[in-house]
Amino acid sequence: MTVPGDGGAFTVGLVVNPVAGVGGPAGLKGSDGAEIQRRALAAGASPRAGGRAAQAVLALLARRPETRILTVAGPMGEDSARAAGAVPELVWSVPRDPSSGADTTAAVEAMRDAVDLLLFAGGDGTARDVLDGSPSCPVLGVPAGVKVYSGCFAVSPATAGVMAAEFARDAPAGVEDGTAGTIEAEVVDLDEEAYRRGAVSPRLYGTLRVPAARARLSGRKVGSSSTAPGSAEGVAAEVVARMRPGVRYVLGPGATTMAVGRLLGLATTLLGVDVIQDGGLVAADVAERDLLNLVDGRETHAVVSVIGGQGFVLGRGNQQISPAVLKKIVASGGLLVLATQQKLAGLNGRPLLADTGDPEADALVEGYVPVITGHRESALYRIRSAIEEFPA
Repeated sequence: MTVPGDGGAFTVGLVVNPVAGVGGPAGLKGSDGAEIQRRALAAGASPRAGGRAAQAVLALLARRPETRILTVAGPMGEDSARAAGAVPELVWSVPRDPSSGADTTAAVEAMRDAVDLLLFAGGDGTARDVLDGSPSCPVLGVPAGVKVYSGCFAVSPATAGVMAAEFARDAPAGVEDGTAGTIEAEVVDLDEEAYRRGAVSPRLYGTLRVPAARARLSGRKVGSSSTAPGSAEGVAAEVVARMRPGVRYVLGPGATTMAVGRLLGLATTLLGVDVIQDGGLVAADVAERDLLNLVDGRETHAVVSVIGGQGFVLGRGNQQISPAVLKKIVASGGLLVLATQQKLAGLNGRPLLADTGDPEADALVEGYVPVITGHRESALYRIRSAIEEFPA
C-alpha cells in the first residue's frame, strides 16, 4: 500500500453514510436512529448519500484520473466509487447491516494513515463520527445530510470532487490559494430529539483539517441571534402584504418564516414545512409526499429563508421541497426569498445557493431575484446552483 506523500499515486479515501439525509424529504428533521430511518423509508424517502458521493468521485476522476480510491465494501463507499467508474481498493468490510456511526468511525481508523485525503458523505452526525476516528489526514465532507451546519463540507458533491482533485498533498498547512494547504474547520451538531421539539442549539465538537479553499466550503451556519429586534417581523409583514386570495404559500423552516405564521395568528412550525392559504393553515409539518399533492394544480409560492453564513435557500433543512415539488411550484408560482439585511451582509457578496440534488430543478431558480429584507424593503440578489464550480 502506498504511503501518502512518498511519491506514489494520489490516494483518496471514501466513506459513505448510506442513510444520511433520508429523513429530510419525510420531514423528520434528521436521520439519526434506526426508528427514524424506518419511518423515513416507510414514508417513501430514498437514500441519496451514495449518489451524491458518486458525483464527487466522478468530478475527482474527471480531473485526476490516476487517483487511487480506497474505500469500504458495499454501500459505505464501494458502490458509489464503482457507480462513478472507479475500480476501488477495499480496506474494510462492514460487519453489520445496516451500518452505524461506529462503523463510520472504524472505517476512518482503517484508512486514516493510508490516504492523502479522506472524503466522507453525510451530514453533521457523520462529521462527528469521522472526528471520532481521529484522522491524521485532511478530510472533506460531501454534503448529504438533512442539516449541514459544520464548516467541513464543500458546497456541493461536485465541488467536493473538484477540491479533492486540486488538493496538493505536500502543501504546508495554513496556505490558502484554493489548491494548496489546509485550514481547520469546525464540526458542530444538534441534539436531533431536541431539534424536533423546536430547540436549536448547535454544539461544537471539535475541528477537522480540510483543504484551504473557503469559497468552496459551506462554512459554519451562523444563527440569527444578532438580528436587530423587529426585523423578522418587518420581513413577515411584507410577505403577508404580498399574499393574494386563492394562492397557496409553502412556508419553509426558520424563525423568519415562522414570523409569517405568527403574524397571521397561525400555529406554524419552526423546523417543518407548512402550507397556508387565504390566511388559514392548510397543513402543518408536511412531508414531501403530502406536499406534492397539496401543490398539484394550484398556484403556489414557496417562502424560503436564507441560512445565515452559508447562503443556502434550497437543499439544506427543507428537503421536503424536493425537485419534484419545486418544479410544480416554479411552474405555477415561484419563490419568495426572505433574509434580513444582516444575513445578506454576512454573505459578503457571495451568491445564494440551491442544492436540491437535481441540476434541472436548481436551474429553474437561478438568476437574480428580489429578496425581501423588511417591510416595503427588498434587494436584488443572485441565486446560483451549488453544483457550479466556485472560483479559487
